[in-house]
Amino acid sequence: LKTGFLKWKPDYDSAATEYGKAAVAFKNAKQFDQAREACLREAEAHENNKAAIPDSNVPLTVALQEMQRLPEAVQLIEKASMMYLENGTPDTAAIALERAGKLIENVSPEKAVQLYQQAASVFENEERLRQALEMLGKASRLLVRGRRLDEAALSLQKEKSIYKEIENYPTCYKKTIAQVLVHLHRNDYVAAERCVRESYSIPGFNGSEDCAALEQLLEGYDQQDQDQVSEVCNLPLFKYMDNDYAKLGLTLVVPGGGIKKKSPNATQDKGRGPAAVGSHADEEEDEYSGGLC
Repeated sequence: LKTGFLKWKPDYDSAATEYGKAAVAFKNAKQFDQAREACLREAEAHENNKAAIPDSNVPLTVALQEMQRLPEAVQLIEKASMMYLENGTPDTAAIALERAGKLIENVSPEKAVQLYQQAASVFENEERLRQALEMLGKASRLLVRGRRLDEAALSLQKEKSIYKEIENYPTCYKKTIAQVLVHLHRNDYVAAERCVRESYSIPGFNGSEDCAALEQLLEGYDQQDQDQVSEVCNLPLFKYMDNDYAKLGLTLVVPGGGIKKKSPNATQDKGRGPAAVGSHADEEEDEYSGGLC
């Protein structure tokens, strides 16, 4: 980097190489502060040389991870991804964002969702839709896990639209199931019903096993029949979804406690006399008449 009478400009390229070697040596020696500093100097040299940072030569993330400074690591990876975009390598930028998401997922799921969504946008702009869907899927699951259900519903709709665009219709059916479960956990029966109704336009959905199960689920939910809802949610179609969605099915409770198909008090009611039974039946009929909608 030094200049003199015979050397007017710093040799940033060679300096970056040497800083990279130093960073690896410091990392191997468990001297993470020095490794971090060397990595930052390497990045600075590459930036001054108007070159992208070679990802394979930057052990900065490992150093910061060992130092339990994950937010700083993620911030620097985000900066690197912007540099990759500016240098015309969007794929590398998206991969960097995904890596940052994985790194921070257990510490800050909110930040991980943001990073996965950014990576999905980069992949989508490059028309790499399958990779974009992978990122969106991770974001959707994290949103469900964090009970951010309004955002999860929007994320799932985005996934479903892209799957429909690439004509992967069976996966559209599965995303519809996930959407319905999310909407019902939001206590929004109307949105769940609309979701199923709109899916009739997807080739093969009407008449499919998924469609029949969802119609049964909505019927049970509308009639406040907890038994029917639980029976549908225990079908293999629901139980073998991604864990986050399967849990939504297994924990779905009809508002109001639900009507049991076979009341355990039926035997006692028989011995109470006609008046008592009639009164009890009238109460139940009044309370739930017409279903939820």
